[in-house]
Amino acid sequence: MRLATTRALESLRTLLVTADPGLSRLRLASVAVASMALAAGLVALGRATVLAGEPVTIVLFAGVLAMISNLAVNETSLARQRVTTALMALPAFASTIAGTLLSPYRLVADVVFVAVMVAAVYVRRFGPRGFALGMGAFMPFFFTQFLQAKPAQVPALCLAVVVGLGSTLLLRSVVFAERPERTLRRLVDAFRARAHEMVLRVDDVLAAAQAATGEGTPGPGRSTGGEHEQVGETVLERLYRARRRLNETALLVEDQLERTNAERVWPGLENDLLALRVVDAELGLERLGVAVRRLARADAPDTGEPDQRATPLALTALRTGVLHLGRALERRVPHRRVLGELADARGAVAGLVADTRRGHERIQRAAFAVRRVADSVEYAQRDAPARPGEPVTQGLALPGVPHPASPVAVAGEASDDGIGHGRPDAPEPDDGAGTGRERRETGLLLTTRQAVQVGVGTTLALVGGELLSPQRWYWAVIAAFVVFANTNSRGDLLSRGWGRVVGTVGGVAAGMGLAALTSGHEVASLLLLFACAFLALYLVRISPGMLAFWITAVLALVYGLIGLFSVETLLLRIEETLIGVVASVLAAFVVLPKGTREAFGEATEAFVDVADDVLSGAVGTILGDTVATPPLDRARDMDTALATLRARARPLLVDTPRRRGRSSHRRALRVAVVVDHYARALARTAADLGHAPDPGWSPTLAPAATAVRANLDGLRDVVVRGRRRSDGGRVLVHSAEDLVDRAEAYAARGQDPHRRQDMLVVTRLLRRIDQAVVALAVDLGAAQDEEADQVRQSSSSRASAGLVNTRSGS
Repeated sequence: MRLATTRALESLRTLLVTADPGLSRLRLASVAVASMALAAGLVALGRATVLAGEPVTIVLFAGVLAMISNLAVNETSLARQRVTTALMALPAFASTIAGTLLSPYRLVADVVFVAVMVAAVYVRRFGPRGFALGMGAFMPFFFTQFLQAKPAQVPALCLAVVVGLGSTLLLRSVVFAERPERTLRRLVDAFRARAHEMVLRVDDVLAAAQAATGEGTPGPGRSTGGEHEQVGETVLERLYRARRRLNETALLVEDQLERTNAERVWPGLENDLLALRVVDAELGLERLGVAVRRLARADAPDTGEPDQRATPLALTALRTGVLHLGRALERRVPHRRVLGELADARGAVAGLVADTRRGHERIQRAAFAVRRVADSVEYAQRDAPARPGEPVTQGLALPGVPHPASPVAVAGEASDDGIGHGRPDAPEPDDGAGTGRERRETGLLLTTRQAVQVGVGTTLALVGGELLSPQRWYWAVIAAFVVFANTNSRGDLLSRGWGRVVGTVGGVAAGMGLAALTSGHEVASLLLLFACAFLALYLVRISPGMLAFWITAVLALVYGLIGLFSVETLLLRIEETLIGVVASVLAAFVVLPKGTREAFGEATEAFVDVADDVLSGAVGTILGDTVATPPLDRARDMDTALATLRARARPLLVDTPRRRGRSSHRRALRVAVVVDHYARALARTAADLGHAPDPGWSPTLAPAATAVRANLDGLRDVVVRGRRRSDGGRVLVHSAEDLVDRAEAYAARGQDPHRRQDMLVVTRLLRRIDQAVVALAVDLGAAQDEEADQVRQSSSSRASAGLVNTRSGS
């Protein structure tokens, strides 16, 4: 009873902490809506006194400027946020005046509108400030056309600009100023909560398997047939969802590290070390999930393989280890207790780890996974304690790193990859000559090409929108701008465009209902308007379609307030949105960015070639083969190749508010950093094992290493050449999990305990590299996710077909 209550409370805690990790979405939506309300209230007060006779549109204009300035300003420091918000007034004034004065001249206004959009995208080359200033020019011009502003309204509209931006400056930068350190702490807590959830789901699988071994008939956790005879599909689906959520939270932690310094939360802890700790814990938990899922899977009777289903005693030992892992990951556990629980987790599975009998490989792998998770959590706990205020203790050495190196020393060790000096995608200082050389090699900057694309797409949308409706043409233009401006591939553009169309259709239906309910009630309309705006901002980072849905509902309420609401108008919005999406798709297929991506592809090719040499040389050294160049020497070349890859990726990593950390180039760079880190560790371990090579390991280790290298080469094909399953290409990457398992089984049977540990480190490093590579390949549609495919085949997964895979551990 007590255990059930504890698990219920922990599940509730996980839900509350991880529903909005870091509370970033809640803060964004709350401050933005509060700014809108303040700006609208101040202008409404002025309209009732000194601005008598002005239409209600100036109230809406001030509220919109407050909302846009909250969304557009994404500087990494509070001081820069204040300066950028204040500077937005300059382009906003210029666009407001120009748009208002040109509104009677349709053709000229159209041409200037396209020019403003092109410029808004072009200035994004200057980083977050350029993005904000571009939006500060675009949105006021758009709304002067949308509200059909008159020249006599210029003074009132300029006052609305001051009030709107001033409200944001006051609330976001002074009253509710963000504290990045607090956000990082919340995100790390959320990651621990997601890790705890993952452990609970693993325990659910083991519990179902344990119940199945103790009963002759299917129980509530069992399936009556099919592939999973021991564990029901519902339990496995929960495990899959927990893995996906863990990955999402890990990405948020890494994104936040671009905005703050981990040393402000945990003195002595560098950003890169925290990022590596998160990656290591995430991959370890994914491996645990895969190992347990495979252990719980019944072998097919006609395969001829031995039945490796775990005995009740083995399952009890595994559950005990997992139970201690869960206790270590509970909220605000004292430091010494965490270390004690982790030690107990290792002790619980120690007997299974030492069991080298044939036919027990799956049980042993699951026990290895428990121990590795315990190690990963301990590394992280020693560097970033779960409870605030506890000192950072000396860390443990990473696997494959010579003792007595500490994790901080490892992360900042002398190498040219820049890991010890900043984020993986942080720009290195350039001199003038270097910058010019890079630009000659990469061609046009990404922002220049995107500006040209936006110009073509919005011009097509403008012409089509004008032909459909000379009064509402701007809906097609803004649809093309929003859908097209921040996409890096045709697939991404099609997905965003389809989501916007679906969201607009749903928003029209919702808007008609809301407008009918609030007809003639201005106060109720304004309240619902703010509520819909809150939901739009709260969900913008989850789904562009939800943003379109709620913004369309907002527009229906706006039309009702200004007396222009009609069903025909909202239906026309759907048609104009379709025109804008089609125009953006046409532009994307005609004007595709090439130069920068080609340079990135060349650097990726070079890095993969060197990384392949390091992996091949390290394995050859371990097996006693002749190696032309020592792997440690090639590891230095790999570091240099990684530095070049970062430089080539810099133009593709324009720091905008779009889905931070989700672009394929940023993810590819992140995977390259992970591969570099583990490959260097493998080279070090190979240098130690090479003094006494073991040719008997070759039949299992060589195929595993070959498969890992082949996966890395396949990922190179996807990143460089774009050959993806979604584009009709063949699947290029297949997990090397089974081959690594066989190599690990040989290593686990070693007689010398020190050598056995080093050999197990080798298989662990190969597994980590393969996991990272396969994960990105699955994201890009170049690999099959066994777990996701199995989940989708069940009836329960078909009911939740909206799940999107982001990570593969198999």
